[in-house]
Amino acid sequence: MARTHALADRIASHAEPLGDIAHPALEPTLARAAGSTLVLLGEASHGTAEFYSLRAAITRALIERGAIRFVALEADWPDAARLDAYVRDIEHTGRATEMRAFARFPTWMWRNTEVLSFVEWLREWNTAREPAARVGIHGLDLYSLGESIEAVVAYLEDVDPEAASIARQRYSCLTPFRTDPATYGYAAMTADYRACGEGVVAMLGDMLARRLEYEAAGRFRFLNAAANARLVADAERYYRSMFESDEASWNLRDTHMFDMLVRILDVYGPGTAGAVWAHNSHLGDASATAMASRGELNVGQLVRERFGEAAYAIGFGTHDGTVTAASSWGGRPRTMTVRPSHGNSYERLFHDAGIEAGVLPLREGDAPADVREALLEPRLERAIGVIYRPETELVSHYFQAVLPKQFDELVFVDRTSALVPLTGSERAPLAVGHPFAAVDA
Repeated sequence: MARTHALADRIASHAEPLGDIAHPALEPTLARAAGSTLVLLGEASHGTAEFYSLRAAITRALIERGAIRFVALEADWPDAARLDAYVRDIEHTGRATEMRAFARFPTWMWRNTEVLSFVEWLREWNTAREPAARVGIHGLDLYSLGESIEAVVAYLEDVDPEAASIARQRYSCLTPFRTDPATYGYAAMTADYRACGEGVVAMLGDMLARRLEYEAAGRFRFLNAAANARLVADAERYYRSMFESDEASWNLRDTHMFDMLVRILDVYGPGTAGAVWAHNSHLGDASATAMASRGELNVGQLVRERFGEAAYAIGFGTHDGTVTAASSWGGRPRTMTVRPSHGNSYERLFHDAGIEAGVLPLREGDAPADVREALLEPRLERAIGVIYRPETELVSHYFQAVLPKQFDELVFVDRTSALVPLTGSERAPLAVGHPFAAVDA
């Protein structure tokens, strides 16, 4: 116990205060992240306002310094593409109804006041730049099977009608499952659907083989189409794998997100850098957590293996407060009370250090050697996703981690508050055609 108190005192003496969350003191963090190809910005929950606002503040500062050219989200490509079209003021090639981004559960994860504020800021910032210099927003996830199929076919109808006809045929085995793709996993267990995966992979291969030809009609248009084709191929494998093992489906999903990230960097060109917004569980190096013992990897681990110290990972944590979450998958979001952090957790250690809002460097050379060494002892770490089950919190929301090997620094806010979802009842309704225009919650 005395050893823990001594460590808490050492953390307190070395943590960098953030000050006012609305105008945080970020210079030390920005200096450490300078020159990184990828800045990974996590969150310990999908429903905490301070995580989103601080992540946005760091990203704004990176954009203003010319350090990054895009923001990649733990979000489906078609939904993020609507935001991208809005912030870069370019034509969106999807259906008009698709301009209402993030209409599926969990709607609040991206459809909230913090993200809206960032999107409006980025659109205004971009308007003063030439189109080629504007900062984009892109999605990394793979849950938009139906929309991605439509996007590929629509693109090919415009640039290659013969290929569009082939795409319809190859994707026809997935058509019955577009509104409920998870049920495809059941069907895929039968012989009738074994060839389906081969067809969707062949479609992606055909498009990539004609990349130079297609890019002549627009480099970013092809990026959008190829990303959707890749999403369909990986989503087919993902839903098939859900009935094999949890580890297989998790690894497929995070490998897909990493591959998408690498392809975005490639399209923007040499010297490009970007920021990534996703949960801590995706961005903190999985090899430094209990995930590794289950055979799981994640985006953060793959990024570190590929980019080394050119990647900078920032984790987020809190002691207590409120969070926007659902009690079960598909449930309605509500404000829930976050229980005080577990006594054996990193979060409790930072709480005991008396940090209201601060940052602790963790990378070797940046962190005090004795503090980093002490933090290398594994502890519990909390992760709240879109579902929160406080009654089984220890089992449902904690895992073992080695913090200094997982992240390059930790942002800690002792008491946090719930995200405010956009519900359509805002005081200033958004204009028709805005990607966050009102939809049913």
